[in-house]
Amino acid sequence: MRIACAQMDVRLGDSVYNFAHAQELVKKAASQGADVVLLPETFNVGFFPREGLGLLADPEGLAVRKTFGALAKELHVNIIAGSAATKRDGKIYNTAFVFDREGAFVAAYDKTHLFTPMGEHEYFTPGDSLCTFTLDGVKCGLITCYDLRFPELTRSLVLQGADLLFVPAEWPAVRVMHWQTLNRARAIENQIFLACCNGCGTAGETVYGGHSAVYDPWGELLAEAGDREEIILADCDFAVKEKIRESINVFRDRRPDLYKL
Repeated sequence: MRIACAQMDVRLGDSVYNFAHAQELVKKAASQGADVVLLPETFNVGFFPREGLGLLADPEGLAVRKTFGALAKELHVNIIAGSAATKRDGKIYNTAFVFDREGAFVAAYDKTHLFTPMGEHEYFTPGDSLCTFTLDGVKCGLITCYDLRFPELTRSLVLQGADLLFVPAEWPAVRVMHWQTLNRARAIENQIFLACCNGCGTAGETVYGGHSAVYDPWGELLAEAGDREEIILADCDFAVKEKIRESINVFRDRRPDLYKL
């Protein structure tokens, strides 16, 4: 499976530009042979405009579903439409959308851990469920940005069978070392492939860190972006995972009787 992370400089509050540019990046990634294209967090509005957020949020996610479902079918590529600010039942959610090669809408995930240091919890409603799905025969899981700091969430997805984790984010440059360390750790401790797509550039007063990456189950770096807009690609051989789990079988040696997970 060839995974592309479309590291994007998302313009704060400019959903018209962001939608058009995200489509350009997906098309470019598909032209390079990507099987799956991952976009960053809140790619439609940036992270995140306080003023008028309710007006900018995508009602029911219909614009994302219509646009990227059609694009996935046209390009015959799987798309993880990062996440988008969406509105449902009068509430705003940070929602990721997944489309398969036929353009079918196969999964959605509402970010469960909202980033209180930036007041995300004051504007968004947290999700209350995990997200797994299958693309090209591979069981996948999905978390968003701050979720990365809660290892029990990723472990729960892997215990449900996920072999590949997608992480869309808008992670600031000031903590990019945390971003790199936590993504690598989640891959190593769970013996999975991990693709993380971050935003870059400046939105409001925040500079975002880029460094999107793909890691294998050993934590080896298969591809990494810099701090500017770019597309990275990596080929993932899932036979590697089985060899790793045969040599160091942490799932056999777990003690869930002690820690209830």
